[in-house]
Amino acid sequence: MKRSIAATKFYVPAPRRGFVARPRLREKLRLGAESVLTLVSAPAGFGKTALLADWLAEAAGPDRCVAWLSLDPADSEPAAFWSCVATSLRSAVPGVGSAALELIASTPLATELVLTSLVNDLAAVPRDVWLVLDDYHAVDGHDVGTGMASFLEHLSPQVHVVLSTRSDPDLPLSRWRVSGELVEIRAADLRFTPDETAAYLNDVAGLDLGAGQVSTLDERTEGWIAALQLAALSLRGRDDVEGFIERFAGNDRYIVDYLVEEVLERQPDAVRSFLLHTAVLDKLTGPLCDAVTGRSGGGGMLVTLERANLFVIPLDDHREWYRYHHLFADVLRGRLLSEEPGRIPLLHQRASHWHESQGHLEDAVRHALAGRDFDRAARLVELAVPVLRRSRQDAVLFGWLKALPDAAIRRSAVLSVFYGGMLMAAGELSGVEQRFDDAERALAGAERSLPGREPASTEPAGVDPSVDPSVDPEELGMLPATIAMYRASLAQAMGDVAGTTAHARKALDLAGPNHNFARGAAGAFLGLAAWAQGDVPGALETFTLAVTSLRAAGNLLDELSSTVILADMWQVAGRSGEAHRICELALQQAETQGESLVRASAELHVALSEICRQAGDLSAALEHLEAAAAFVAKGPMTESRYRWYVATALVAQDEGNPDGAISYLDQAEQLFRPGFFPDVRPIPAIKARVWIRQGKFSTAATWARAAGVAAADSVSYMQEYSHLTLVRLLMAQERAEPESGAAGGVIDLLDRLLASAAASGRAGSVVEIHMLQALAHHVLGHRREAQEALGAALTGSPEPDQYVRLFLDEGAPMLELLRGAAGEANSVGTHDGGAAARAQRVLTAGAGPQTEPRQSQSPRPEPSQSGERPPSYVDPLSERELQVLRLLGSELSGPEIARALFISHNTLRTHTKHIFTKLGVTSRRSAVGRAHDRGLL
Repeated sequence: MKRSIAATKFYVPAPRRGFVARPRLREKLRLGAESVLTLVSAPAGFGKTALLADWLAEAAGPDRCVAWLSLDPADSEPAAFWSCVATSLRSAVPGVGSAALELIASTPLATELVLTSLVNDLAAVPRDVWLVLDDYHAVDGHDVGTGMASFLEHLSPQVHVVLSTRSDPDLPLSRWRVSGELVEIRAADLRFTPDETAAYLNDVAGLDLGAGQVSTLDERTEGWIAALQLAALSLRGRDDVEGFIERFAGNDRYIVDYLVEEVLERQPDAVRSFLLHTAVLDKLTGPLCDAVTGRSGGGGMLVTLERANLFVIPLDDHREWYRYHHLFADVLRGRLLSEEPGRIPLLHQRASHWHESQGHLEDAVRHALAGRDFDRAARLVELAVPVLRRSRQDAVLFGWLKALPDAAIRRSAVLSVFYGGMLMAAGELSGVEQRFDDAERALAGAERSLPGREPASTEPAGVDPSVDPSVDPEELGMLPATIAMYRASLAQAMGDVAGTTAHARKALDLAGPNHNFARGAAGAFLGLAAWAQGDVPGALETFTLAVTSLRAAGNLLDELSSTVILADMWQVAGRSGEAHRICELALQQAETQGESLVRASAELHVALSEICRQAGDLSAALEHLEAAAAFVAKGPMTESRYRWYVATALVAQDEGNPDGAISYLDQAEQLFRPGFFPDVRPIPAIKARVWIRQGKFSTAATWARAAGVAAADSVSYMQEYSHLTLVRLLMAQERAEPESGAAGGVIDLLDRLLASAAASGRAGSVVEIHMLQALAHHVLGHRREAQEALGAALTGSPEPDQYVRLFLDEGAPMLELLRGAAGEANSVGTHDGGAAARAQRVLTAGAGPQTEPRQSQSPRPEPSQSGERPPSYVDPLSERELQVLRLLGSELSGPEIARALFISHNTLRTHTKHIFTKLGVTSRRSAVGRAHDRGLL
């Protein structure tokens, strides 16, 4: 079931009958054509919407397009908001917003890409485009505001945005005000002047009041339009006009309360009853009003109310949908609450039934909750779950679940499962297991209620064993495997390897032979459990089969995302080349599917960046990080987001910017959540390695104490990264204070780590441990042992060229050892020419620009600070390379440049590498700067 957007949200209101002409405000609105933003900000009842409707009708013409969007709280999530914006623009300007809507349909929302698509579409429109967002206060939050600010900052000059709001939005208004990009109309501007008050009361309302009476009303309402409208309604047909005006006093809301009461008391009983009973509705249409009131003729009544100016606002051209003026609705609801409080739940329940019959599930749920019909609300939420999950409205679903009584959730196996999953995603692990217990009890009750099953004699307190006929029996049949998978996930998050394995095996047993997704997910958790235990061959075998099952299930996104984890396993196995190969293939597959797989593309780019950096290809590592950056900047807290910060930190370290590296790692630490994957490379330990390279040994020692690691520890794979970090710290302390004894126990710890890694098939770990053994023996003065260990490190891997950074990161002591190995090929029997050649290749790579220290604290320094070496020759750029170079100087990401040039991303990377080589640079910014210096741009 696809979530639909009501067409009434995009209806441009027609000018109100009897609208008082306000040329001074029209002139202010006209100035909006010279700015990016027009802000109409005032409390309810000041005529914001009516003013904009009148102005748009007066200013209409073939040289402008108007997109209107009426917002409400349901649009407050970024996915819903930008979907509405894109739909509104597409309805006004054919072709604009279509690509953005495809992006929004991907999971999760890549806000930056959506904004870029909208901005680019609008830039190509030859006419003025006006986007009017009415009731913006309903959605004004940090997530929407951040995207809105970026959107406004990048719009082309012919595009203008109008925000109508009750309060100032969370946007950089002061900056735009200073730069002349903001036009403002506020409550003081919207208040009627005395002349406008007279024109409204006498010319529009036809009251024929004297100047003194007009002046009194103007003074007491302070030009507040809503109050004047209500006063005019109250004065119609009165004999005591003078007395009413004399009694009329008060301010703000008290005026409205008083006048609404006056208006209501003067209505026939049928009209008064209709107004009160339909006040529970946000939108009104004849059949809905009939369902709520229990009477007929609702459509005709709405037309009558509109003609009588009783604050009924049409929402379409056909006079089919309406709403009450917000202030009027608020007072009506207050009056209903005071007069008929017991009737309110029934009215909401009737509205819920009608909306369900029309397929409006979200409205049906909202009214069921308001009507306290919680069992029915729970059933409706079950039906709405697939819609909300697909449209990524997790906050809406979570809000509904929190609004339901706990007992109603516990009665539903489906809701209990999803509630547990959402709690786990939010990091609230403590209450998750109980939710899965509830799901299993509810599921058992549902199965007993199926035909042919005997009812159980007892049931836990508060749990109703009845089965809801709306739940698909097939879906119920899949729930046991789903629950087992969630339990495996919870065990993984808690670090319970045995529990992860047990629950994953149960999920496999429960999943049918054709239930590929369940089998794939369960197999993945088995692979992760094997990985956490250090059994890399077993993890690779199981996880590879799991990815195959996900492919068979058609879950391409999960398949591609799982490829990143599979690549991590291959790297631990010492096969970085294989990791690179499968990530490249997956990336090609993702790019052929378009932007719908942007999340998987970003994750793959981050993985490839780390692989390329380890191999010494810093320019490729930077390029992959750039390609993922647009997603990472606005994406949710996913694995790829925190990993992007880790990968960027390592590149910053390589560029000689350790403070920048620590800053990125701090951000990664904030984003990290214990979750689906073993934490085999803890961020605090990565930070400790940076501190060690900086010489901040006391800071690193504080980490070691907090982590509880010592040289005498027993070894395990989950602690391996931390132990190898400790080894680096102890050796650095020994070098700083020779014979201090700091390195005591290091050799024994490394021997035990080596035995564990070798026995478990972790060839990548074996290379690193041999290298650290070489350094430890070197520090302790064991020359022969150091040479033998270094030779083993250089020759022990089938892919030695993939470990350049591993050696270079150890700094001067390792460079000394490598120079010795390269120059003493025949000094010892085990130190053969192969080791010497490989040592020389590492030294050659280390002589490149990326290892030169830099003074800049920026992870991406300007060309003058980069320390890059000039090329030894000048090879002219081809025409295609010049085209690529020009776009490298733009704000487009790598994938966007590839699309603009109609080439694949792999081809773009090839062109970029050639450009970097010819210009003698290693980064995009440096290439553009060097090109400007040479007059190429």
